[in-house]
Amino acid sequence: MRRREVVALLSAAMVAPPLGVPAQQTGSVSRLGYLTTGALDSAEVRKAIDVLRLALRELGYIEGQNIIIEYRGAGNQIERLPELARELASLKFDVIFAGATPAGLAAQQATRTIPIVVSAMGDPIGDGLVASLAKPGGNLTGTTFLGPELVPKRFALLRELLPHVSRIAVLRHPGAFTAHTMNEMHKEATHAANTLRMRLEFVDAKDPGEFERAFGIMAEARCEALFQFPSTMLFGNRRQVVELAATHRLPAMYNAREFIELGGLISYGANLVELTRRSAIYAAKIIRGAKPSELPVEQPTKFELVVNLKTAKSLGLTVPASLLARADEVIE
Repeated sequence: MRRREVVALLSAAMVAPPLGVPAQQTGSVSRLGYLTTGALDSAEVRKAIDVLRLALRELGYIEGQNIIIEYRGAGNQIERLPELARELASLKFDVIFAGATPAGLAAQQATRTIPIVVSAMGDPIGDGLVASLAKPGGNLTGTTFLGPELVPKRFALLRELLPHVSRIAVLRHPGAFTAHTMNEMHKEATHAANTLRMRLEFVDAKDPGEFERAFGIMAEARCEALFQFPSTMLFGNRRQVVELAATHRLPAMYNAREFIELGGLISYGANLVELTRRSAIYAAKIIRGAKPSELPVEQPTKFELVVNLKTAKSLGLTVPASLLARADEVIE
C-alpha cells in the first residue's frame, strides 16, 4: 500500500465507534478480544485498530452494532501480556485477535479452546504457535511476515547500497521472540555477513531506556551501518531509534516502511497494514464458523522496498540507480 491508500483506509475507519462502545442493537452480537504488546493510545496501535475495524466493517461486522471488541494493551511491557491474555480468555470471546508473536504466545498459553488469530507472526512454527503453516492444528492461525527468512535479503540490499562498509551493528530486542527464532535470526545474519564479508556487532536493548547505551556501544565499536531485527518494542519506539541512527550518522536497514516514513534510510519487508487486514478476514471467517486448525497461516505475497532519498543525501550517500529502479516507493 502507498501512503495515500493507508490515509484513505484510516480516514474511512474513523467512522467506526470509539473503543469499548457497547452493542446498540438486539440479535446476534459477536465478541472479539484484542490483545497487543503496545499501548492502546499509541499511534501505531490506534492505526492497527482502525485497520482492523475497517476490515471487519467491510465484512459486515460493525463495532457497536453486531460486534463488541474488548481491548487490552501491555504498554510495551511484554511481561504484562500473560495476565492480560488470561483476562481476555476468562471473558469467553468468539475469537481473540493478537497483534504479533508475543501477544499470540500469551493468548495461546491462556486458552487452548478459544480461537486465536495472530497478525504478523515472525516464525509461527519455530515459536511453537502452529504445527505447520498449511495445517496449524490447534486453536491458532493468522499471518506471518517471515522473520528469519528475510534477514539474508536485507543484508544483500544493505551491501548493494553500501558496497564498502565492513562493520555492521545489529540491534536486537532480547525476548522479542522465542529463543529458537532469535537464534535463527542470529544464524541467518551471521551466515549472510560471512558471505558478504561483513563483521557484525550484536547490540541488545531490552527497552527504550537502553537505546542510548546501545548506540554508544555501536560508536565505540566504530560501526559503519545499522541492521535492525524485528521487534514490537523497537517498532513501537521507532522514532527514537531512527533519530539516534541519524545522530550517530548510521545508515540503517529496517524491516518495515514505517521506519522510513520517520526518516529511516531503507526498509524491506511485508506491509504490516495489509497483514492486519488479512488477519481480520480470518477473524471474520472464524466468527462465521471456520476452524483455526483448518485455516493455513497466510504468508505475504509481496515485499516492499522503500528508500528515503532525503536521508541518503543527509548521510552523503548515493543510492545506486539499480536499487532505486526496484524500489516500491522512494521518499524525497
